[in-house]
Amino acid sequence: MENNSVKKKKSFFDGPLFRTRIKSANAKLFPEGVIGYFIGPTLALLTNSILAAYLNQYMTDVLNMTTWAPEFFKWLPVVSVIFVVLGNIVVGRLMDKCKTKAGKARPLMLVAIPLAILALLLLFVLAPFTTDTVATEKHMLSMIFIAIGYNLWFAIAYPFYFTSHSALVNLSTRNSKDRSLLATIANATALAAMGASSMVLPFLAGRFLLTGDLQASYNAWKIFVIALIIVNTLGIIIEFYFTRERITEESFKKEETSEGDTAALKTEEKKKTVSLGQQIKACFKDKYWWIIIVFFFLYQLGGMLKNISQPYYCKLMFMDEKLGVYSNQYGQDLMGTLSIIGAIPTALGMVIAWPLSNKIGKGKAILFGSILAVIGGAIGFIAPTNFYVVVASFVIKALGSTPAMYLSLALLADVLDHQEAMHGFRTDGFTMTIYGAIMAGMTGIATGVLNIVLDAIDYVAPDAAGLFHPTALMQNVMPWVFIGGETLCYAVIVIIFLFMGVEKFTALDHRAIVKDQRAKAEAEGREYVDPATELALQEEESNRESEKQRVAELKAKCEKKGLNFEEEEAKYQAVLAAKQEAAEAKKAAADAKKKAAEDAKIAAYNALSEQQRADIEAKKAAKAEKQAKKDAVALADFNRLRAKYNQAPLEAESAVAE
Repeated sequence: MENNSVKKKKSFFDGPLFRTRIKSANAKLFPEGVIGYFIGPTLALLTNSILAAYLNQYMTDVLNMTTWAPEFFKWLPVVSVIFVVLGNIVVGRLMDKCKTKAGKARPLMLVAIPLAILALLLLFVLAPFTTDTVATEKHMLSMIFIAIGYNLWFAIAYPFYFTSHSALVNLSTRNSKDRSLLATIANATALAAMGASSMVLPFLAGRFLLTGDLQASYNAWKIFVIALIIVNTLGIIIEFYFTRERITEESFKKEETSEGDTAALKTEEKKKTVSLGQQIKACFKDKYWWIIIVFFFLYQLGGMLKNISQPYYCKLMFMDEKLGVYSNQYGQDLMGTLSIIGAIPTALGMVIAWPLSNKIGKGKAILFGSILAVIGGAIGFIAPTNFYVVVASFVIKALGSTPAMYLSLALLADVLDHQEAMHGFRTDGFTMTIYGAIMAGMTGIATGVLNIVLDAIDYVAPDAAGLFHPTALMQNVMPWVFIGGETLCYAVIVIIFLFMGVEKFTALDHRAIVKDQRAKAEAEGREYVDPATELALQEEESNRESEKQRVAELKAKCEKKGLNFEEEEAKYQAVLAAKQEAAEAKKAAADAKKKAAEDAKIAAYNALSEQQRADIEAKKAAKAEKQAKKDAVALADFNRLRAKYNQAPLEAESAVAE
């Protein structure tokens, strides 16, 4: 026990300098939510959003690499995908092994800071610049710096930050309400960073960063990147100090048990561990797993092709009618306008996606949305040089893509639940590794595809006046990248989602999982507690601990500021009672409204004729019979699959959906 204690003190991140500034037991909107989960991450994520949107343009329209290093330009992002995927996997493993008082995710954020600074300096400040159009020693040095900087950012620095950032919500608290609050803020953070880079920066880039004057643009990028380094560093530091890993702290305390208890816990964990080979075998045999993984591949590929080709499309396809030219500034302005308009259906989709899925199911919502996206893409090909037609196409595709955007991870969870029901274990580890690799690596693949296309159509940087001179070949090919790439991906998604039927097993999966857990508990001679009850007990315990912590914090505050604890506690209880009274009144009003609606419905039913009521009851009976047949078929299919994997079947009454 003494040795373990000594080892823990050796951690660099265990010192007081690295202690979180969040002291409350509960996750609160302020300061943790606003500062730690919104302001900090928005500043930190902004840099990667800008690199994803503008690094390729920097290489084509500032460094002019398509003229003196076309092969390097084409293959850098493609080859780098290997390192990006490996980097994400390694960082994930490091996070699992990181155990400090500061947490297991938060320390890796600080490691990302020097790596990010070096990567950005290599890419934009240290890489030499020359206006020569033939390869020189400066160009060779520039390629070396860019290759190192590119992989240092995308394969090492950014994974160190983003993997840790992504884990924070799940590590923040066990309180489901608090966790939902932080998750909502985290989603808003990603949209804020993306919005700043795609909706605001284009209007500035055409005037300062991508002007056509290569030397002036290069110098402007140096200044801009220094500012980005400051913003990125500040954002990471803010997020580090204003977040807290309460779940990690719990596990840290558990390790302070006796050596015998620790050994027993480790033995038990080892028994529960499912090997990677078992997970791979289960996944490869599951058609629903293949469908959802292929979906993520296509969804991310189509989206990235659209995003990275958008600036080139706007500059090469839309003429400034007033001046009769294709200009960099005009194209950037249209790109920003297109992004702003496209954000409207995305926001609308956030409101309608979940109600739609509750009515028809997540898989069908994604299927119908994908059909709409294909229709939107087809519209774009009607007049690909007409901005208004392309806007209509963009908006319809964006609206069609919203079910995929908001529902796909929930559908993936259904697939994982189904695997657990079939095999008795989950494959989260292997599945999320594949998912993460797709999300991380697709930027490089899509960029590589675009760069190969740009090389094939002889794309060159704008002239000194910031003007482009697109050829017929360019205007024939670019619609197939910007519009066609995503449209074709959604067309394939439509086809594969005709076979996505995992949701018909959802109720049966949950019943089977509970049955298996109960049987395991009985075999081990312990009392079984169902997941809902266990969650409620954990919530009660969390609330009790939070209340103890609140009282302790208030006592410390009163002692520090010379306040009367009883008076301050009475004030708190009065405010709490008022809130509870208001909540109860609101609930009573809602219940009364609901009862009035039900009474009105009953009254309307009673007012019908006897024949009308008989028709309604007949329709209900026919619907119930139809559903019973579907449930019976689903149960038969389910038990056939369970038998295939040597799992006990469910009884007939389990076919009734919850």
